[in-house]
Amino acid sequence: MPKNDKNILVLGVGNDILTDDGIGPKLCDFLKEKYRNKPVDFEKLNVGGIEILEFIQGYKTVIFIDAIKSFDGQIGEVNLYTPANFKETLHLSNLHDTNFITALELGKSLDLKIPEKMYIITVEIKEDMVFSEYFTEELAIKYNEIKEKIVSLLNELIPEILHPKNKNEDEYI
Repeated sequence: MPKNDKNILVLGVGNDILTDDGIGPKLCDFLKEKYRNKPVDFEKLNVGGIEILEFIQGYKTVIFIDAIKSFDGQIGEVNLYTPANFKETLHLSNLHDTNFITALELGKSLDLKIPEKMYIITVEIKEDMVFSEYFTEELAIKYNEIKEKIVSLLNELIPEILHPKNKNEDEYI
């Protein structure tokens, strides 16, 4: 399957110079290298709201990776959502724009080609207001564990793309 089919997009959302907020883009860089020969597009984005529609149009599946700061979350905790059970992340909704769900509804009402499947992977962070290219110590300690969880989730969400079956065998290649 050629990459220009616009089949699957993994979108790392966040600002990689705002401490832990860079988790989405940094994970996207890691995944892009890990799956460099797979038919998946990997992009980074630091906007949300209606602007996100421009980036996801035409894809069948989009997987967002974004930072989240919740009242009861543990730093480094990874969770999976769909638009149906979505919990606001730091960037998918823009303070000066509409929220993510409203943007999706608007896109559908305008007959934009909205992805059939969308997943939001969140990573609980500590700090997103300090300029730094480095994670806080608490998040940095958990980064390898976070990468493993993200890879595991991608393997569940798009196994046929990341691990296609060999046509001559029943084993995964």
